[in-house]
Amino acid sequence: MFETLSEKLTESVRRLRGQARISESNLEEVLQQVRANLLEADVNYTVVKNFLAKVREKSIGVEVTPGVSPANQFVKAVFDELCELLGGKTSELSLKGFPAVIMLVGLQGSGKTTTAGKLALMLKGKGRSPFLVPADVYRPAAIDQLLILADELKIPAYKSSAAQKPEEIVSKALQDAKVGALDTMIVDTAGRLHIDDALMDELARLKKILDPSEVLLVADAMTGQDAVNVAESFDQKVGLTGVILTKLDGDARGGAALSIKGVTGKPIKLVGVGEKLDALEVFHPDRMAGRILDLGDILTLVEKASEVFDQKQAERLQKKLLAADFTLEDFRDMIGQVKKLGPLQDVMGMIPGMKQQMKAIPNLGAAEGELKRVEAIVGSMTRRERQDFRIINGSRRIRIAKGSGATVGQVNRVLKSYLEMRKMMKKIKPSQMKNLLGQRLSKGGF
Repeated sequence: MFETLSEKLTESVRRLRGQARISESNLEEVLQQVRANLLEADVNYTVVKNFLAKVREKSIGVEVTPGVSPANQFVKAVFDELCELLGGKTSELSLKGFPAVIMLVGLQGSGKTTTAGKLALMLKGKGRSPFLVPADVYRPAAIDQLLILADELKIPAYKSSAAQKPEEIVSKALQDAKVGALDTMIVDTAGRLHIDDALMDELARLKKILDPSEVLLVADAMTGQDAVNVAESFDQKVGLTGVILTKLDGDARGGAALSIKGVTGKPIKLVGVGEKLDALEVFHPDRMAGRILDLGDILTLVEKASEVFDQKQAERLQKKLLAADFTLEDFRDMIGQVKKLGPLQDVMGMIPGMKQQMKAIPNLGAAEGELKRVEAIVGSMTRRERQDFRIINGSRRIRIAKGSGATVGQVNRVLKSYLEMRKMMKKIKPSQMKNLLGQRLSKGGF
């Protein structure tokens, strides 16, 4: 989402390079540029004004620390204020009571129902026992959609129907959750195309029955300032505890994420970062600020790796590398593990400074396609060929190429890459490899 803003802010900061100190004259020009960048990103005007005033106060007249450029000192001031703008600190879900009730509210089309499923899956992965409750009786498809999601995720759900009243649904669901020892109830409430009194009155009644520990607005980040206005209205009429922003992986300008906390005072707790059901993440203001300023987000990258990399497979790989027994099968498995981290562009964006370097890469999509081609080529080999590359002669290469839809030249390139990796591994001393992989494995992944 923040690619354009990130690029422009980075370019603005470059104006301070080569300066001996941050002065009013050189700072004002940069701040005006940053102001234009933020307003173009659809950030609330008052929020921008307050943000720039704080950055100016932290920057003006500050002596440059030896070894630290004015540009970097300015980046530190911008980073600190961006963190505050985005919420200051990570705001965890409050799960009080039995069951702990999470009430999801929002307009139609914001992604409420899908988010309910994603949230249930996330909590299930953390050891909770979620219970999904479809309470949107005005749109029968919403009930069916959530029940289908629940079945797919193997998560219990209350079998509501459009003939019931929402108050009846949530009251009975509360009882079922207690009887079934289900500790977290996620309620998907009704939405409207726009805010109206009937909707707000119904939500207020449900809130009184449920006494939820969380009332979370599900807002579409692609709607920019409209999402902020919706958050204000729901908070005034129902009372919110936080916000879930969906479609944060889209191409919106980012104004909603940068404005919601400043305007409503309510934190962004979770963000949807893709269409898959596991694409819901805890929102970390400091990490997001780092991504915006191209400082990277190594912590999230490590966490993602720890979640998706198979530890047993990593241990097996360690032994094979130490024994110089790295086969084409292992080569394919390693590529498969890397692909689990997500789109290559997202992964690269978490590495400090890589956003600027990525401009020099003409087509990252082609790079992702290349990884798939490598898997297909190795998959077209026989087990014996994957175990012993030396038997792959000319005729075998032709067969492998036909079987994978590749050319013989592409097969040759895969074999060359594999051999170069083997050569590189042989140069690493066993003690170095043990230390490297041992540290990684002790932390739960790569």
